[in-house]
Amino acid sequence: MTVADGPGRPLVVGVGASRGVSYDELADTLAAALAAAALEASAVGTVATLDGKRGEPGIHALAEALGAELVWLPAEVLANVPVPTPSDVVRAAVGTPSVAEAAALAAARGGDLLIRKTLSDRTPSLCTIAVACHRVGGTGTR
Repeated sequence: MTVADGPGRPLVVGVGASRGVSYDELADTLAAALAAAALEASAVGTVATLDGKRGEPGIHALAEALGAELVWLPAEVLANVPVPTPSDVVRAAVGTPSVAEAAALAAARGGDLLIRKTLSDRTPSLCTIAVACHRVGGTGTR
C-alpha cells in the first residue's frame, strides 16, 4: 500500500537494520522512540531505508502496519546526507556512515531530524530508528 505523504502524515521513519530483523523489534523500537518524543505513529507517512534491505520482511511489515510508503535509497545517496551521529562501523558494512538518520532526512527532502538514531533495546540489537519531519508545505511527490 502506498500512502502519499502530506500535512496529516509528515513523519518519515528511517530504518537501519541487520539481516533478519523482525517486525516486532522494529515496531517496538519505533514505538519507544515516538513515545519519548510525544509523537504519534499515525503521523508516519514514509518508511525509508537502504536499498540493500529490500529482502527484509520485517521492514515491509513495518511500512504495511503503518500504512506508509516504503522508500529504498542507495548507499551513494545516504553517504551524502550530513547526520549528527555517523558510524565508521556502518560505513564499513554498507558504504555509508548512516542509514537510519540519513534515510529519514533524505526522504524528508530538507526536513528536520526530530529523533536521532535510536537503538533497539534487544540483545543483540538488530535495528536503529530515526525520525524526520517534512518541512511544512514542501513534501513534493515521489
